[in-house]
Formats: sequence, structure tokens, C-alpha cells
Amino acid sequence: MKKRHKLQHTVLLNFSVLALVLIVIISYVVGTQYVDKEMETSRSTAFAYTKSAAEIIDGDRIAHYLETEEKDDYYHEIQDFLNAFQGNSNILYYYVFVPFEDDLVYIWDANLEEGVCELGYHEEYMEGGKEATDAIYRQNPPEEIEVVDDDTYGYIASAYSPVFNSAGEPVAVVGVDMYMPHLQQNIANFLAIVILAIILVVLLAILLCFAFVQKQIVNPINKICSVSKSMVENLENDEAIQVTVRTGNEIEELFDSFKEMYSDVKEYIAKLSLVTAEKERIGAELDVAAHIQASMLPCIFPAFPDRHEIDIYATMDPAKEVGGDFYDFFMVDERHLAIVIADVSGKGVPAALFMVIGKTLIKDNTTPGRDLGEVFTAVNNLLCEANSEGLFITAFEGVLDLVTGDFTFVNAGHEMPFISKANGDFEPYKIRAGFVLAGMEDMRYRAGSMVLEPGDKIFQYTDGVTEATNVNNELYGMGRLGAVLNTVKDKGPADILPAVKKDIDAFVGEAEQFDDITMLCLSYKARMEEKEEI
Repeated sequence: MKKRHKLQHTVLLNFSVLALVLIVIISYVVGTQYVDKEMETSRSTAFAYTKSAAEIIDGDRIAHYLETEEKDDYYHEIQDFLNAFQGNSNILYYYVFVPFEDDLVYIWDANLEEGVCELGYHEEYMEGGKEATDAIYRQNPPEEIEVVDDDTYGYIASAYSPVFNSAGEPVAVVGVDMYMPHLQQNIANFLAIVILAIILVVLLAILLCFAFVQKQIVNPINKICSVSKSMVENLENDEAIQVTVRTGNEIEELFDSFKEMYSDVKEYIAKLSLVTAEKERIGAELDVAAHIQASMLPCIFPAFPDRHEIDIYATMDPAKEVGGDFYDFFMVDERHLAIVIADVSGKGVPAALFMVIGKTLIKDNTTPGRDLGEVFTAVNNLLCEANSEGLFITAFEGVLDLVTGDFTFVNAGHEMPFISKANGDFEPYKIRAGFVLAGMEDMRYRAGSMVLEPGDKIFQYTDGVTEATNVNNELYGMGRLGAVLNTVKDKGPADILPAVKKDIDAFVGEAEQFDDITMLCLSYKARMEEKEEI
């Protein structure tokens, strides 16, 4: 009896120490991970705010504001943008400044907090500020954002991004200071819950151990523990364990079950390792491809708010499996607008990367006055040079002369567009399809042309629209597409595309989307005055 009590006391002491160590270690690890996660979220958010502002600010206007210190409509638009974000977030300070050798000059400063700095206000650098600003100017800064503990606001994350002019030169810096309210209290609450859960689990384990000790099974259990340790070690070596336990009671049955479980676990781990590796590979590919697609497509509408001659809108709804659809639109020069829509064959990361290459090559080769047939001929040869995956692209590109209404286009195996003439019905415009891009070297492409009048619209799409399939394996088709387009033919592009997508969703129903759905609509509203041409 004395030995049993001594054993109980030893077990109690050891488990108490172990429990304390576990509580401290697990609490520290979990708490550290939680804090790091919260910090990382704040860092990413702060950096996103600076990038958003840096991308929308016209860097060519900065020099004018510095010279005149006069505020115009565009200045107030940016001021309202900064104020709106500050008012709907935890942003403490949101500002734009231009650094000089001895000090910095403020251009914008969100004014929902006290101490706002007006346009032209000079401020001396804090310690290390000049060096930090130079680092931002040298390259786009990584997301290494400073987080400090302020006595008034608690944790504050500060981030900076450069603003570039049209020549690609840095001309200003966007800064944001974002405070993180309740972070310390959230950390304390989280740790309290974790510690309480650990204590409860440990106490339960101690009670179970005492029950076993009281039934005088410590020695058999020690033997099983020793054997189980060998089993765990041999799982990695894929070796069988040849050990038996003879007790004539339930412990022997337990050990026999344990040996059987070991065999099952070894088989399960082997299968799980294969499945997990495959899932991680596929997940990584899909994440990369989705990020590439989202970051490459223009998504700010209206796209050209200062252009009354045109109205354009585009969407891309990816399927569950990442594909390679893309669209683009850009001004070739002051009077020519280019639109592009394309579909890359295949799925996953290869298709997404090929999409990036194709989109970049098309835009880079579309220059003022260049024939679109020559553009696709050059792009096709460049794509064929590095096409080890055997992918190809169906693509359509058009360039609209905003002065004359001349619309030149080239088609590489893509769907025919729908044209609506001055509020008339949308009808398919039959054009020569041409061969796909990256399918064969030295292919020659020919451009076509038409004349658009004010009020005309062009609707272009990928095959994910017409080949959308319902549960009965029926295709959406061009007929249904033309019908829904004509129900909204009098509306603007921003209303036409959602109406088409709604009709597709109603047709598909519960069926799974198997391909990307990409659409683009251009409305030619008025001719550009020729005197505006540069």
C-alpha cells in the first residue's frame, strides 16, 4: 500500500509539473501565432491601403500642386477618397507627400483627425526618415511594415508606397498609419480561453491516470508505452513490430487492438501522405493562377471617366478550376481605343501563366498605326517560341478610332461578336475566325474593319458563355444570348453584362460551372472632336 501511495504521489507530482510546462509552452506557441496572425493581417491591410491610393493618383499632377499650391476638382476627388477610407476603417493618418533633401512637403492629408497638414505644408524628417524614403523610391517596397505600440492608440501599423508618373518615375509617397483597437484585449481573452482548455484537458488526463494506478496496471501500461514508442519510431522506417504482451486480461486485448491499429495507421498514413501532397500541389497552383488572373485584369469602372465618347464594362467570373480567360482595354493613343478578349486552352497554373504572356504581348505590340493583322502575326510567333505545354489562345482584338468611328479588328479562332446599331437589335457579326494563336508558327492574320456610328454597341465574350451547361447537359447557346441582349439593348454596358450573367445563372441552375465566363461590352456614344487629337 505504501508503495502504491508513493507511486500515486510520484505520478501526481510528475503530471503536475508536466501540466504546468505544457500550459506554458502551448500558451506561448498559440499566443505567439495568434499575435503574428493579427499583426500580419494589419500589415497587409495597411500596405493595401497605400497601394490602392498610389495606383489611382495621377503622378503627373504632383509637380503642378507643388508649384501652384492650388486645389482643383481632381485634388478634391483624391481628398474625398482618402477621407472616405479613413472614415470607414481604423486608419489614423492617410497622407501623400513629396520628399526633398532637407524636408518633405504634404500634398494630401486625410482630414477626419486633428492635426491635418494642408497642401504645401513642410515637415522635417524624423530620424531615419530620409533613408526610408530613399528606399521606397529605389523600388516598390516589400510588405515589411513597421508596427509600434503607441501609448494613446495601442498598436499602430505604418506602411508606404511610391506614386509614379506616366514615365515610371517616383514622384511622391503614400503613407498610412492604422491603429489596431482592442488587440491587446483580444490577445488576453484568447490566451485565457486556451489556458483554461489546456487545464481542463490535463486535469482529465491526470484523473484517468490515477484510475489506472489504483487498479494496479501501471507496470503493464509502462510496457505498452515502451512498445508503442517503438511502433511510432518504426512507422517512419516501415518496419513491423514483433512484440507480445501476456497478461490474461483486458490489457492483453488492448495491446492486440493496438497492434492492429498500428497496421491500419501505417497504411492510412501512406495513403494520406500521397493525398495531402497532391492537394497541396493543386491548391498552390490554383492560388497562384487565381492571383495572376485577378491582378492582370482592369477592374476599375468607369474605366475612362473623362471620356464622354465611350462607355466600356467587362467581367470575368472564374470557374472552380482556374482557367485562362482574360480581357483588356487601353488607349493606344489619344484617339484610338483597343479592346481585347481571349481564352487560353487548358487549366491550372500553365494556362494562367500563358494568359499573362499572351495579354502582355498583345498590349505591347499594339502601337499607333500598326495593322492588327501584323500584331497577331508577331504575337503568334513569339508565343510559339516558348510553348512547351502545347497551349493555344483564341483571341479577338479591335481598335476604335474615336474621331471617325472606324473599327478595325482581328480574330484568332474566337467567337463572333454581337453588334447593336444605334439602339437596334444585337445581332451576331460574322467575321473570318482565323487560326488560334500559338497553334502554328508563321501564320498570317488579316484585319477586318467596319464603321461604328454613335449609339452602336459591341458585345464580345468567351465560349464559357455560350457553352454554359445546365443539369440536362443543354448548352446556353448564341440564340439565348442574343435574346437576353435584346432585352437590355437600350441600357449601358454596366447593366447589360449583369443581365446576361443573371440569365446564364438562371439557365444553369444547380449545375457546376465548368469554364470561365468572360464578357466585354463597348458603347460608342459620340464622336471625338478632331481638334482633341494629339
